[in-house]
Amino acid sequence: MYQVIFTFENGAAPVTATAAPGETLLETARAANVAIDAPCSGNGSCGKCRVKLLEGSVEGLQTGHITDEEYADGWRLSCASKVTSDVTVLVPDIASAYQSRMKTADLSTGEEIAIFTRLEEDLKAAGVAFSNDFVEAEVAMEAPTLEDTMPDTERLTLALQDALGCQEVRLSYPAVHKLAAVLRQSGFRVTAAGTLHDGVMQVMDLRPFDAPQPMCGLAIDIGTTTVSAVLMDLKTGKLLAKGSGGNGQIRYGADVINRIVEQGRPGGVERLQKAIVEETLQPLTRALCRSAGVEAERILRCCVASNTTMNHLLLGVDADPVRMEPYIPTFFRWDGLKASDIRLIANPDARVVLAPNIGSYVGGDITAGTLTSRIWDKDEFSLFIDLGTNGEIVFGNRDFMMSCACSAGPAFEGGDISCGMRATDGAIEACTIDKTTMEPTLTIVGDPGQKPVGICGSGIIDIISELFRCGIINAKGLFVREGDRVRRDHHGMGRYVLAEPQDSETEREISINEVDIDNFIRAKGAIFSAIDTLLKSVDMTVELIDDVYVAGGIGSGINMGNAVNIGMFPDVPLEKFHYIGNSSLTGAYAMVMSDEANAKTSEVAANMTYLELSTHPGYMDAFVAACFIPHTDSRLFPHSVQEV
Repeated sequence: MYQVIFTFENGAAPVTATAAPGETLLETARAANVAIDAPCSGNGSCGKCRVKLLEGSVEGLQTGHITDEEYADGWRLSCASKVTSDVTVLVPDIASAYQSRMKTADLSTGEEIAIFTRLEEDLKAAGVAFSNDFVEAEVAMEAPTLEDTMPDTERLTLALQDALGCQEVRLSYPAVHKLAAVLRQSGFRVTAAGTLHDGVMQVMDLRPFDAPQPMCGLAIDIGTTTVSAVLMDLKTGKLLAKGSGGNGQIRYGADVINRIVEQGRPGGVERLQKAIVEETLQPLTRALCRSAGVEAERILRCCVASNTTMNHLLLGVDADPVRMEPYIPTFFRWDGLKASDIRLIANPDARVVLAPNIGSYVGGDITAGTLTSRIWDKDEFSLFIDLGTNGEIVFGNRDFMMSCACSAGPAFEGGDISCGMRATDGAIEACTIDKTTMEPTLTIVGDPGQKPVGICGSGIIDIISELFRCGIINAKGLFVREGDRVRRDHHGMGRYVLAEPQDSETEREISINEVDIDNFIRAKGAIFSAIDTLLKSVDMTVELIDDVYVAGGIGSGINMGNAVNIGMFPDVPLEKFHYIGNSSLTGAYAMVMSDEANAKTSEVAANMTYLELSTHPGYMDAFVAACFIPHTDSRLFPHSVQEV
């Protein structure tokens, strides 16, 4: 056994781990809970898991992601480096900051808050009542005496029946557990919180009369890359706190397939469940409670909206059948789940509602998002697109809804791109190029003066669109125009330089090359071909689309015109595009706040038809046709032009 010491560029305390002979540095890091970004899950294809060898030796071939100079300086890919001695390595900040510094939607802005307010108004307009069964009752009781020896449970039951006029009172174990202490601390004046339905009061929490705290609900969106959550007052709907961060499972792979494979390895179920529950959801919920000044036991209802695989990994259920033909998940919906079952930070008896899945690759995040889009309440034909590591699409109206999912791959999150990165500090998120000089103008994530580190998804869309518009690349993504910014390696492969080494945070050139462009063309091709196949399955065309609703974290930064220009979205008037925020999270919020919204989401899921693209005979042909800029059939994109 060898000793491996991980040191960190960001100044965090070193971590000492033990590695078996032949174990890679990445495997050792994972076992020691050291976060190193590895979107390809250690396959050696992404080049993102770079570490610097400070002491000792490792065994492994030099890959194309490490230059000769960098290799001589000690840089290695952790996934390709087997431990052969005691070693000390440096984990660079960019390799470990993907989770803690990931850019997510700022839910405190007026625009984001307005999305929640607008959703409530829209659902009410559609006839969905925004109400629930949660109640609070303030009761005062006579203290027991030697003459009055009634037990505490009966004393509280009678008081609540008298106050609420209910026929029956049921006390949860957490409520009974604290009952004696709370009654005596408060002088037998308490506030009971819970649900009142059909004459039955279910008491979930008790507090002293003079120490009020709101009854809270927790809505959670578990994405493959990011996790977002809001804490709200169950009676008023007011947002009390909001937060987001990286999904801790990401170190086991950027996509769901890699995580399913990891789950199948010894101890994989426990590792992946721990990564999402203990490393992600628990600290996020604690932070929300601290921000709102409420105790976790006041969270009386939770709702989780996530894709089918994330649901399985959250519950510790075998997800392998999801990826294997005939692609059958263990469940579409799961009723009766409590917070204590999966160790969520909440009242142990809090019901956890899972937005229902409808297929192996279309999950609760899409049913919740579809609720938000209100496709189900409109006569007009609408297209709903949720962008992320996977692309999910819904098309239809109040009469029918069709759905499908495509594997866009990690390109939208910066994976498979040589200088790609997620939307953390230093990411190029927008770009324009001067057609004459070929000089770029960049927008960088972070504080003013932040130097670029790499390129995130929205930036890649802009760069490729601008390169095509300026005639620098052709429809195949190959460089056809020369200039100071266009350079070629010794193999003749072209690249466009966005930042010179002296102008970047990492002192490395930031560029996009022909392989990067090809990888992204395939990702955008997957999105458009899925849309095209879905429309053709119901014998319809893009001309019939009245509205396009775009959701997902990357959607907030997308220039819709550029996305159309490269053939990612259908060529419809730009005024038809609407960004609706994190629709999965807002849908989960509605399901927490409204019993009818919860029922409506189940109805939406039941009425939605799932199209499995992997077995559809026309999908691969549509995909191949879409792997050009904008498409092999230029008639589909009349507004996509090159200024040549």
